[in-house]
Amino acid sequence: MEDKVLAVVGGQEITEKELNDLIEKYPENRRGFFNTEKGKKQLLGQVIDFELIYQFGKKNGFENSKEYIEQVEKLKKEMLTQMIINKTLAEVTVTDEEALTYYNANKDTFSEPETVSAKHILVDSEENCNEIRKEILDEKITFEEAAAKYSTCPSGAEGGNLGAFSKGMMVPEFEKAAFELAIGELSEAVKTQFGYHLIKVELKNPASIKSFDEVKSTVVNQLVQERQQKKYLDFVKELAEQYGVDRKI
Repeated sequence: MEDKVLAVVGGQEITEKELNDLIEKYPENRRGFFNTEKGKKQLLGQVIDFELIYQFGKKNGFENSKEYIEQVEKLKKEMLTQMIINKTLAEVTVTDEEALTYYNANKDTFSEPETVSAKHILVDSEENCNEIRKEILDEKITFEEAAAKYSTCPSGAEGGNLGAFSKGMMVPEFEKAAFELAIGELSEAVKTQFGYHLIKVELKNPASIKSFDEVKSTVVNQLVQERQQKKYLDFVKELAEQYGVDRKI
């Protein structure tokens, strides 16, 4: 397929492939813009500007300046160093069997705590709370309707829904009541520092341990990072012994 020439600057062609290669170097969230007609024109303008400056620099001998040569040597050193680090760390691998062994030996770290999904109604007095509770039990109003009508908590707009929470996320009195309630049961008035609550538990999820398949990628990444760090430190130590290091501070 022919590589379309997008511009010629001082006899130097700038092609569509060059522009596309440059776009690929940008973070993914910016590539979308540069793949539009407007984005490509903007990027091409920048490439043209850089090419003009580059040609000016070559024509006027800047590449022979001491400053340029020093910068090139510095970049060469950094690029060579990074290339060797990348190649060294790329040798690190983790097999599925190794990941599974690690998972089995550390299952507790992949545990999910017990959670409760509940709704509540918050009011300022125990008397008010008991009256609302009686309305709900007498089926004069649903819990959700009561929450929307009476609750002073912003969750009232969503029928009092608090979503799922584990132990330690709520104040102690509220937490104790919620975890002790049966699913669908309506609590008595529960006093906390915020006022008086009526609580209804929607769902309970017992504590569990995530399966290996759920955490496999996390395990592999963790093992790779740990091994790469050790590989790097061992490699640098070996080089220090080979070439010698005389630190002054």
